[in-house]
Amino acid sequence: MSRIAIMSCQNIKDKMCIGCVTCFKAMQRKDGEFARYKDDIQVVAMCDCGGCPGLAMPKLNLVRHICNQNGVDFDVLHLGTCLVKAAKTSGCPIDVDKLKKMIEDTTGKEVVIGTHNY
Repeated sequence: MSRIAIMSCQNIKDKMCIGCVTCFKAMQRKDGEFARYKDDIQVVAMCDCGGCPGLAMPKLNLVRHICNQNGVDFDVLHLGTCLVKAAKTSGCPIDVDKLKKMIEDTTGKEVVIGTHNY
């Protein structure tokens, strides 16, 4: 079973993308970036980026700490499609490729850019 965490855009989550329904739909159907998983997917954590100007690393460190306290861990972190779209079209200051590398270098975990293609 693949254990994943998803980081979304704080400005979009629950404002334009209500309840992350499209991410869950893609997971269930193994669409978009979830097509890579051959086994079952378990979401163990969801968080937002911490808001502009980009507090993603402190937010992720808090998520990792809380996961550790609760005896859970994730194998892969997905940067949500909302975060990717915000960075590309809405003036979000986050450089998604830089963030991916920073997270991988800091945590040793795989980071996937995107969730769904809807």
